[in-house]
Amino acid sequence: MEKKQLDRLFNPKTIAVIGASNSIGSVGYALMKNLVGSKFEGIVYPINPKRQSIQGVKAYPHVSSAPDRIDLAIIATPAKSVLKIVEECGTAKVGNIVIVSSGFNEIGKAGEDLTAGILKISKKHGMRIMGPNCLGFINPKKGLNASFAKNTALPGKIAFISQSGALGTAVLDWAVKQNVGFSHFVSIGSMADIGFNDLIDYFGRDPGTSSILIYMESLSNARKFLSAARAFARTKPILVLKVGKSDEGAKAARSHTGTITGNDSVFDAAFKRAGIIRVNTINELFNCAQTLAMQPRPLGKRLSIVTNAGGPGVIATDALISLSGELASLSPNSMKLLNKKMPSNWSKGNPVDVLGDAPPERYRDAVEICMKDVGCDGILVILTPQAMTKASEIAKCLVELKGSKPVLAVWMGNGEVEAGKEILKKNKIPVYSTPEDAVNCFMSMYSYSKNLELLYETPATIPHAFKPKTIENRKLIEKIAGQKRSVLTEVECMELLSNYGIPTVECKTAKTAGQAEKIALEIGLPVAAKILSADILHKTDVGGVALNLNSQKEVRNAFQSIMASVGRKAPKAKILGICISKMESKKYELLIGCKKDRIFGPAIVFGMGGVAVEIYKDTNIGLPPLNMALAKRLIEETKIYRLLKGYRGMEGVDLDSIKFLLYKFAYLVTDFPELKEIDINPFAVDKDGGVVLDAKVVLDKSVVGKKTQPYAHMVISPYPKEYVTKFRMKNGKTAVLRPIKPEDEPLEAEMFKTFSEQTQRFRFFGLIKDITHELLIRYTQIDYDREIAIIAEIDEGGKKKMAGVVRLIADSFNETAEFAIVVGDPWQKQGLGDKFTDYILKIAKKRNLKKVYANVLKNNHIMLHMFQQRGFAITREKDSCYAELEL
Repeated sequence: MEKKQLDRLFNPKTIAVIGASNSIGSVGYALMKNLVGSKFEGIVYPINPKRQSIQGVKAYPHVSSAPDRIDLAIIATPAKSVLKIVEECGTAKVGNIVIVSSGFNEIGKAGEDLTAGILKISKKHGMRIMGPNCLGFINPKKGLNASFAKNTALPGKIAFISQSGALGTAVLDWAVKQNVGFSHFVSIGSMADIGFNDLIDYFGRDPGTSSILIYMESLSNARKFLSAARAFARTKPILVLKVGKSDEGAKAARSHTGTITGNDSVFDAAFKRAGIIRVNTINELFNCAQTLAMQPRPLGKRLSIVTNAGGPGVIATDALISLSGELASLSPNSMKLLNKKMPSNWSKGNPVDVLGDAPPERYRDAVEICMKDVGCDGILVILTPQAMTKASEIAKCLVELKGSKPVLAVWMGNGEVEAGKEILKKNKIPVYSTPEDAVNCFMSMYSYSKNLELLYETPATIPHAFKPKTIENRKLIEKIAGQKRSVLTEVECMELLSNYGIPTVECKTAKTAGQAEKIALEIGLPVAAKILSADILHKTDVGGVALNLNSQKEVRNAFQSIMASVGRKAPKAKILGICISKMESKKYELLIGCKKDRIFGPAIVFGMGGVAVEIYKDTNIGLPPLNMALAKRLIEETKIYRLLKGYRGMEGVDLDSIKFLLYKFAYLVTDFPELKEIDINPFAVDKDGGVVLDAKVVLDKSVVGKKTQPYAHMVISPYPKEYVTKFRMKNGKTAVLRPIKPEDEPLEAEMFKTFSEQTQRFRFFGLIKDITHELLIRYTQIDYDREIAIIAEIDEGGKKKMAGVVRLIADSFNETAEFAIVVGDPWQKQGLGDKFTDYILKIAKKRNLKKVYANVLKNNHIMLHMFQQRGFAITREKDSCYAELEL
């Protein structure tokens, strides 16, 4: 349904230009000129009540007076008139609208109210809105330029989505000069309705699109964006140029789009988790897209460099190391072969300098040897034009080599090397002007491969290996909220953490110096003393901490000193006493924390801790939920990881205990949306494990006491383990019903082989010729926020098999979902169809879906009977039936 509506937007038969004009230089003039002067085969109706004709085409006073029903209306009138025009479009049953007018969210409250009114009307009439404040779009394949851009786009396989219209026109100009083509070119402006997620969904399913490129200034619905990206990043590269990294850039972006730009490091974490490639320049954006379309992805980051000049090889090496890449270490066998094939004065290592007089054969030999080396993940071939260099012949030699590793080329200079460049491009070897550009692309490709691994990780809603005390924490939070507090005391922090199996230091409260001495003796010296007050978040700032107290006298003096200092520096703070805890001596101090990002919700921070945390800034960010594999990745991408695992003879720490801690910590922030900020610093750790020495926790007042949908505060839905159940089939065997996982791909492939022709037709409305990897990825690697697929797993002779699957695929609003079901022929007539249907409808109600629908072939009598029994309304069409159930 969603795809059909956007099909009507991008492939309209009738277009109305509201605000069409004869005034040269106006937006209304440019829109009409682009539409009428293009190869678009549809009908264009100019709408202008003050003109009889626009650019020689008969004009109409209103959209309702056009003789045809309009598929697409483009509005180019002042903002104050748009609300009324959108209502007219709805009444006239217009399919979709593009609003190029400005004066909405970017001007503040008045503009936001206007946008809200437009959305209300469009939703009522079932229209989709692109914009406002956008350039429009171009569909080169259809010859459709529904924009006011000066240039049009060449046809190609790249879908480009830009939040900035001005940047869009610059990219168009650049693309024409570079001969870069597009499947679609879209400027989406303020994204009042149609956003990145809708377009990723649409272009992700478009066979004419090979990659999706995005220029992003801000993001208004992170959950939908990540959900769409995670659904398609496995099969189509999604590359994002996200601006607003600096505070100044973020402010400029916000004033431009009227939305929040967000914490840049959290954007990085989100992009990694969604399998998105982040780039820094327009050149990188298109270079990387073209490279991914031409070459296989590298499996690692070890690059071999073959060059005929030392300088460019060094430049490439520096660029590679600065991006955390590695020079491939050539094996003894490769070195032996190179010594045999190369001149005696070659570089004797990587980069492989084949020298300035290198003939084509020498280049070929060097590249072929590197390509076959198991320690190499990709090859960069650099050529500088010298008197004896045969650029075209060398290019031909490269083209003849066959291998599974990516080959990238840098043909430096112009003129004499141009013919060689063209040979490489025509044979799908990407060629760059500088070594830095090529290395950037190689590392972006590697990042893509690495990030895709994260998509296979599916942390569950219910933990295993530990049992959290969820009820106890719920009561603790309610108690604190009842006292009108949002800051937890240290004792409460330790209780909150220990309830989730996180090891904390023993902490006891002393109200007098005498009590402090007694507790210190009980716990055992040395001890630490800290002020206990919900009004004091940063204890050291008010002299509220004393460490390494080795005697009763030191404990007494510290108690008195802390009380006096806090009395002076925080006179209004309510003091509950002083917390006495055992001093722990462990090798490393770590930071583990979580803060709610305005866009992405809870973001988990891991890195070097202690008092110098803000100086070293060695931290990494990840989004919950986490499992052990994701926790490992979070740790590995910090500098301190090298010390933690053991470095230069120094003993490492218990890394498994840190991973398990992060795993438990992620469940804590997943289960409690009330947590706004948690700061564990330090977490002291050594080879024997770790312990929390200090913690701060702040509650989110806007959430406390309010009922919310489970995991609504997160942008990535966890694996819904609560949907796992068992079903006894008619033959007495037990089937485990559970949500599908990425690793179920082999089971799904085997199940497909059990389908008869009739089963295939009933499920897919036709026969499936090939069970491709891409098809199986689409069915097994789903995002649980937008789709749920329940499989029946059975055991036959000790081998697990998939007997059937039922799924719901929700629309972009998560209100309506398409139902689909199939059971393999050997397991039909065992009650699975009825169980599947009832179970998935129960899940639909839990998810607050409003409607479930399905398309069924007319002769699928069993399915139609099942729907009738459950109250579906059935509409009979020519060859099929449409079934719909209001929930």
